[in-house]
Amino acid sequence: MQIRADQLQRHLEAGDLKGIYLVSGDEQLLVDEASDDIVAAAKALGYDERTIFEAVARAPWAELFAEAGNLSLFAAKRLLDVRIPPRGLDRAGSDAIRGYLAAPLADTLVLCRAAGLDWRQRSNAWYKAIDKAGVVIPVWPISPRDLPRWLERRCRREGLELDGDALDALADRVEGNLLAAVQEIEKLKLVHGQGRVGVDGIEAGVGDAAHFDTFELIDAAFAGRPVRVHRMLNTLRQEGVAVFLIIAALVGQLQRARELAAGANPRIPRRRLPVLNAAVKRLGPDGVDELQKECALLDLQSKGMLRGDAWVSLERVLLAVAGAASQRLSAEADLLRI
Repeated sequence: MQIRADQLQRHLEAGDLKGIYLVSGDEQLLVDEASDDIVAAAKALGYDERTIFEAVARAPWAELFAEAGNLSLFAAKRLLDVRIPPRGLDRAGSDAIRGYLAAPLADTLVLCRAAGLDWRQRSNAWYKAIDKAGVVIPVWPISPRDLPRWLERRCRREGLELDGDALDALADRVEGNLLAAVQEIEKLKLVHGQGRVGVDGIEAGVGDAAHFDTFELIDAAFAGRPVRVHRMLNTLRQEGVAVFLIIAALVGQLQRARELAAGANPRIPRRRLPVLNAAVKRLGPDGVDELQKECALLDLQSKGMLRGDAWVSLERVLLAVAGAASQRLSAEADLLRI
């Protein structure tokens, strides 16, 4: 069965733990915190022995379950903490999990945590087997709109009280990086102690810990947010991200947008579909086609086959995706050819 992350604590407090749990989501911090809640609840029920197992390729699954089985002969309760990589389980791992669930060990609880799990893994046999036999907890990312409320709860937990302006300032400085947010809240507590912290305290004490990845940048462009695109692109460039990686991600999303414009049904994560639909409506099929042509020229420029700064041209293309007027590379391509 599946339960929401905000229902997990109530489920654990009931004290009737299932034999296997899977916690998955895109944000490592949220996955780890939900998993730690399960570990704490299990420990309170006597699961004192804990084995951490990395589910890498050719992992020794047989040894893991054999060791747990031997310990159960002495009535020791054991927690098997399985770390699943984003690509999911290979054939051996899938067979091992399904085989275990067909004959689970007594006094053994299996916790599978999977940060960044590929969404296609949800249709695989091992995922369905866990869903049927135990509990799956999908942990969704914190959206920019919900981030201030999430920060408010975290601050309240630490005895800090932030007004709306202070929360907005904190959200702006830690945008996209929940781990940095937790660290900054801890720093605020050390500096100010418990109590009220205003916007001046945030601006003086919190560094710009914003962290953006390539797909967040692409999402911002398709969502029509040019100011955010400019800031994020500069951050990625300063962090040393390769420009061709961003171009490749942009080309992929434009291809999906073109398929949507043609009435097709491409496989798109549910949370990205509204953004892509809005972009297609804003740009139209012809606009998407033109941007794909721009990307072809941009690719040449990034490979040194056209003069100019590929980062500058990339920003132009992203701003055009976002709906802002920008100079097209195609208008000057002939002058830039080497």
